[in-house]
This record gives sequence, C-alpha cells and structure tokens, in this order.
Amino acid sequence: MRWLPRPLDPVSSIKVKLALLMVFSGAVAFGYFWLRIGWLPLFTTLTAMLIALVLSQVLAHGITSPLREMTAAARRMTHGDYSFQVRATSRDEVGQLAVAFNQMAADLAFADRARRELIANVSHELRTPVTALHAVLENLVDGVSQPDPATLRTALAQTERLGLLVSELLDLSSIEAGARPLDRELVPVAPLFAEVIAEAEVMTAALGRGVRFTTSVEPADAVVPADRARLHQVLFNLLDNAARHGPSGGEVRVSACAEADHIVLEIADDGPGIPEAERAKVFDRFTQGGRAGDGGTGLGLAIARWVVELHGGTIAVAAPGSRIRVTLPSPA
Repeated sequence: MRWLPRPLDPVSSIKVKLALLMVFSGAVAFGYFWLRIGWLPLFTTLTAMLIALVLSQVLAHGITSPLREMTAAARRMTHGDYSFQVRATSRDEVGQLAVAFNQMAADLAFADRARRELIANVSHELRTPVTALHAVLENLVDGVSQPDPATLRTALAQTERLGLLVSELLDLSSIEAGARPLDRELVPVAPLFAEVIAEAEVMTAALGRGVRFTTSVEPADAVVPADRARLHQVLFNLLDNAARHGPSGGEVRVSACAEADHIVLEIADDGPGIPEAERAKVFDRFTQGGRAGDGGTGLGLAIARWVVELHGGTIAVAAPGSRIRVTLPSPA
C-alpha cells in the first residue's frame, strides 16, 4: 500500500528501526496500562524496555545478516564478481529474497560468461577471413600477385564468408530478442522441399561438390503449421551442412513423415557423421561438430535450434550421426 506513511525511511539501519519500533510500541503499551490500571513501577518499566531492546538487537542480527551479505555481493557484482553466495537459511521474506538473489547472481554469471565466449568466438571467426582477405589485397597492392580470376575469387570467397557471419549473427540476435515474431501458416511440405533443394543445388554446384538430393514425403500432401521463411532457413542450413560434410558426389536424403500429433523431417548424408560425444553440443554457437575448416560459421545449427524451438518442436542428431531430425507439431 503505497499511500501508507513510512516515517522510519530516513533511518539507515534496520536494527535502529527495530529498536525505535520496540521503544514506541512499549511506550504505547505502558501508556495504555497507566491510563487503565495505573502506572507501573519505574524500575520494572525500564527493565522490561531494556530487555526488549537487547532481545530485538540479538534477533535482528539474523534478520539483517542476509541483507548485509546481499549488499556486499551487489557491490562485488559491480566489479564483475558473481561468485559470492548469500546464506539463505530462513523461510521468511528475507530468506526468499536471498534465494532469489543467489539465482539472479548465477544467471548474471552465466550471461556474463556467455557474453565473453560470444565475443571471443566472434573475434576468432572474424580473424580468419579478415586475415586471408588482408593477405590477398596486400599481395595485389605490392604486385606479388596479379588480379587474375583465381585471386579475385579467393577475395570474393572471404568477403562472402564475412557477410554470411554478420548475417547469421544478426539473425541469431533478432531471434533471441524476439524481434522477429513467427508468421505461422499451413506450409505444404513437398513444395517447400523443392524450393530449398533448388537453392541448395545452386550452392553445391558453385562448390563443385556434385551432391544429389532425393526427397520423400508421406503423405504427399502433408502440411506443417510454421513460418515459411524461417522453416526454409532451417532446411537450407541443414542441407548446406549435409552437402559440405558428406562425400563429394554423394547423396543427401530429405524426408518427411506425418504422424499422429507431429511431423518428422529428416536430412541425412553419406558422411561419417557427428561423434556421439559431440551430438548434444553441436547446436551450440560456433560449434562445428569437430569438423571445422569447412567454410561454415558454426552458427547455422544454433539458428536452426532456436527457430525449431520457437515453433514448439525439437531438433537433434539421430544415429548414426549423419542424420538431423526435426520434429514439429502437426496442424490442430
């Protein structure tokens, strides 16, 4: 109740506030007794009030101790130290506040660690194309190499990698911030597969991989409630990974199967697959399943996971490690 007066706000110590509370309430009580039954002996009155004050200070120590710890921890947080934990033993509001404070400190520590890792990973990913592009341009300026088609293609490839990294970082940031809400509609699966495969075939032809794509949709008219553009992005990322990690001239199989309450989409290649120990973390940012150096940014699968989870589905690596399985809810 914000309209109630708070006369003790200027007092900076909770212990002093409790002492003033005891004195005031004791004075009111003794005043009432004096009006109703006569004044009590002075020594008895003073002794009772003194005992009450001492006990209030002793008991107040257990109340104020977590608050002092939280104040100290908050000051340490301003310097980036989130390791201090407040002892939360009471079950009252102060104890609940201490538990919430510890959880907040743990969340802030996790967020700070994730921020530092993100900066380090982005810096690492940017360093490779920037260094390569710098070397190519420096050789051109110094006359070491000529601006022939091969050299220019190298510079273009590094520029495209930079553009891809920036684009995927922006996508991931927008998805996490909820800046791009899903525009759901009933999307026919077979035509969507055809669009994504046509785009992937252009990409693989440019890479000289010679990968073949096959599709299977059961039933043929299966539909999925999804954001068409976002689901297209997920499938293209998965096809891109499969085409890069599978053998040159191999086959990438894209299938969909409608079941009772969900639709399963699978992308499989002929590659060695992701090792079992790495399957759980392959969807983390900048993780490439132990297969770095393929030109990817390590963000495609992280974006795919976020998009699938926004749709209420799941994504995982299926045995033997060369299959990615996406499960999405069926139409209501």
